[in-house]
Amino acid sequence: MIQQITKGIKISVATNYNGTSFRNNQLYYIFSYTIIIENKSTETIKLTDRFWTIFDSLNETEIVSGEGVVGQTPTLAPNTNYSYKSGCFLSSNLGAMKGFYTMINLETFEQFKVYIPTFQLTTPVLLN
Repeated sequence: MIQQITKGIKISVATNYNGTSFRNNQLYYIFSYTIIIENKSTETIKLTDRFWTIFDSLNETEIVSGEGVVGQTPTLAPNTNYSYKSGCFLSSNLGAMKGFYTMINLETFEQFKVYIPTFQLTTPVLLN
């Protein structure tokens, strides 16, 4: 599991390879990832937006951004966590993702970025 802490917010990422699929006559490699967001600070925060950079060794880099994660904008009190699972389709069996969440401190209304560490998306064959 890959981890990073920004301003007291800990991001942990675990990835899985889920096989292949054909869409529009093209082969895709399917990856899922689980993210745990832990509020280790003393203030209540809310996740408002996400920003992803998705690297695919056989395709152009893709940028994905939007409100919340998986349709939610979770609020985390001190010493609580939130987890979710999502995924992506790559043209190759080798890629990576990184990004950040925009958070707001609900006590000071300060907005800040919490960085998501770069994590690899690779098939088991490449790991040997």
